[in-house]
Amino acid sequence: MTELSDLPIRDSLKGRTPYGAPQLHVPIALNVNENSHRIPEEVAIDVVSRLAKAVLSINRYPDREFTALREKLAAYLGHNLKAEQLWAANGSNEVIQQIFQAFGGPGRKALGFKPTYSMYSLIALGADTDYFEAERAERYELTPELIRSAIEEHEPNIVMLCSPNNPTGTPLSLSCIEAAYEATNGIVVVDEAYAEFSHGQEESAISLLPGRPRLLVSRTMSKAFAFAGARLGYLAADPAVVDALRLVRLPYHLSAFTQAAAEAALDHSEAMLGTVADIQVQRDRLLVELAELGYDPYRSDSNFVLFAGVEDPQGMFEALLAKGILVRNVGIPNTLRVTAGTEAETTAFLAALAELTHQG
Repeated sequence: MTELSDLPIRDSLKGRTPYGAPQLHVPIALNVNENSHRIPEEVAIDVVSRLAKAVLSINRYPDREFTALREKLAAYLGHNLKAEQLWAANGSNEVIQQIFQAFGGPGRKALGFKPTYSMYSLIALGADTDYFEAERAERYELTPELIRSAIEEHEPNIVMLCSPNNPTGTPLSLSCIEAAYEATNGIVVVDEAYAEFSHGQEESAISLLPGRPRLLVSRTMSKAFAFAGARLGYLAADPAVVDALRLVRLPYHLSAFTQAAAEAALDHSEAMLGTVADIQVQRDRLLVELAELGYDPYRSDSNFVLFAGVEDPQGMFEALLAKGILVRNVGIPNTLRVTAGTEAETTAFLAALAELTHQG
């Protein structure tokens, strides 16, 4: 049988492995930061109804500009955004990929701050863009001074800022984003995949868009909207940026079904976001009770918590898995990451961890 290494793939892809967290069927999955709550029944009924309507014209291509969806996204985000400032794709990963295709490429550089979302480097690789990572400050924080220094050193064409950061949950101040924008002539991308879970201490980077045509703010419906399976990510930016992304998008890249489902979800945004407060409670509970168990949780504005003080992360991962609980070993020494699930899921995780900790 032919092996991957036998194929004439690009040199930069040789020896690489695909991205992917373990997909295991377990009673409690708290490893990929999904929203554990199912969508409300009334929303599900509306989604199915709209999908049924869409299938009647499935012989035709969908709206290439997904105009109705962009209007609903603009209305949801507020800040006086117009539909022409919104873009969407099959998950925020595809949005970011299109950004790299439009603004990256051979001879161009991107900058991130490690540890951060691992897909940035993989997307950069796929777009043949050199990717550099700068160090964060203590406890994975970022400061305007640190960001300016890294930009001056690397002179990137694309700056990636994850707010709050994945996998650490670290909030990002607006002053950091302003500093990044002022320090570069390139594109500044703020990835706000987990923004709806914020404590509200900082405004969204969307508030900084006026007068900043090189600032791009990426969002997703996978997390707070509990819509991960629908694959809908989106972007707010200057209309000229949207025009740039049109140059690299595939024709009709958003299916009629995706558009219909996302429009239905946005029409029920209040109901869809009804579980966010519960998730915030469980996230804050994790911060408190992990510390009580002797671990060192990092502050988090997301729907997950990274905690240090784990002597054997892989061993603890496997011990929890044996109890039917799947968390994430993100590769940061002496840490594990856990998603804030339902109250019952969080309780089960904390009880299992307490038992294993006391056994140790």
